[in-house]
Amino acid sequence: MASTTTNESSDDFVIHGPDCTVYNDSPGKAHVLIVGAGIAGLTLALLLDKAGVPFDIFEKSADSRTVGSALYLGPDLFSVFHQLGIADEIIEQSKPCHSIDVHGEDRERQFKIDFSLLREMGGYEGRLIPRTVIYNILMSKVPPQNLHRPMRMLSMTQGENGVHIRFANGSDFEGDILVGADGAYSAVRQNLYDKLKKDRSLPASDAKDLPFSCVCLAGHSGPLDPEKITELKDPQCHFYNTVGCEKPYSESSKLHNNFRTTDWGEGAVGSMCDEVRDFPIPGGNGTLTLADLIDGTPKSQMTKVMLEEKVFDTWYHCRTVLIGDAVHKIHPAGGQGALLGFHDAIALANWINVLPSKRVKHTEYIFREYKKERYPFAKAAYNHGRNMSNVSDKDLKATITRYISKNMPHWLWRMFLTKISAQRPQVSFLPYVEDNGTVKAAYQHSYVKTAKMIKDQAAAREAAEAAAQDTPVASS
Repeated sequence: MASTTTNESSDDFVIHGPDCTVYNDSPGKAHVLIVGAGIAGLTLALLLDKAGVPFDIFEKSADSRTVGSALYLGPDLFSVFHQLGIADEIIEQSKPCHSIDVHGEDRERQFKIDFSLLREMGGYEGRLIPRTVIYNILMSKVPPQNLHRPMRMLSMTQGENGVHIRFANGSDFEGDILVGADGAYSAVRQNLYDKLKKDRSLPASDAKDLPFSCVCLAGHSGPLDPEKITELKDPQCHFYNTVGCEKPYSESSKLHNNFRTTDWGEGAVGSMCDEVRDFPIPGGNGTLTLADLIDGTPKSQMTKVMLEEKVFDTWYHCRTVLIGDAVHKIHPAGGQGALLGFHDAIALANWINVLPSKRVKHTEYIFREYKKERYPFAKAAYNHGRNMSNVSDKDLKATITRYISKNMPHWLWRMFLTKISAQRPQVSFLPYVEDNGTVKAAYQHSYVKTAKMIKDQAAAREAAEAAAQDTPVASS
């Protein structure tokens, strides 16, 4: 980490450093600057720490702030959780979740989306965990000296000799790679795109604003009465989705007695709470409404959120790369937004670990390989989110989607789950974790390629050491 000052204008996309004609050929691994201490940024930080890659992570909020209520963790993540040494802690603080029950406004179940086969196929049981809990687990593993907050990024410059970022408190830092992990309204992405737009090299698709899709009232209750909401006594988590009739909204609940409060952004919630509080929800003695959840949730822990959906086309340039919501914003109905962030961090960590040199031609090479692996998954998740959002909509398309979901042949559903369970990525610089999944893990581009590079680099070092030992020493 280097804190510096510079005379350069933040409006110019220029090479910075003591001598702009000098390439950065300094020895050692690249120093990574991560802006955004959300789930994707923290995961990348932990992986880089395990790889021995120097990093600093910057968060604009003074306090820990998380987004959303809970995360579903499928078999795709537990291998890397074991590699990081946090799997047992996550299992202890989460609950199994094997299905989504879709109900009508009469509280009667219309159909069930059952994904219990994932345990057999992927070797790990799907679990639901409060977002606050997994955030705190990840945060607790980051070396305190590497975490800086409150640090709100203002501007950046980058070039052959490094990357330089400035913050609102007057400090600035230099490094070799800048990772934008700062969410849907990413300051890193905004700065990067502004520079590219001035150079007329930003695709027209990326110059457009995030398209607004819907409004969501999000919250996370405090402890509720298990005598009234009896599902809280169950060792398994219940995931309910209720489709409204003749109403402009639907409802989704995750009942789990380990949940504690969290928040999702900021905004007025009172009027929307009043509008939906009488909406019927399943569970308990059959008379529950959203009021039973709203009244058990502090107003400070709820917010009215505008949701956008987009997969950007520009993921990197020069020394800057984007991960998580900074580069793909997915409809929450698909339940894959945070999971994409985990997977992005895994792939990017694999490539940063084997960076051949600190020159831009090599940073852009690893970023290109990272995007080649992750972009298709982001697009697929975007489409999945759109399809899943139809389950709760009211139009003809939604009716057809619910009919297909309810009547899907078992063989077709099993094929879908097989494809999902095969995605179990790992990092190549930590011991491989074997699992007992019946479905073979799919090909992972970053793992296979970087594992070979690690092997080749080790062989080259051994050859160099052997050659040095065989070199005769001249005598005087």
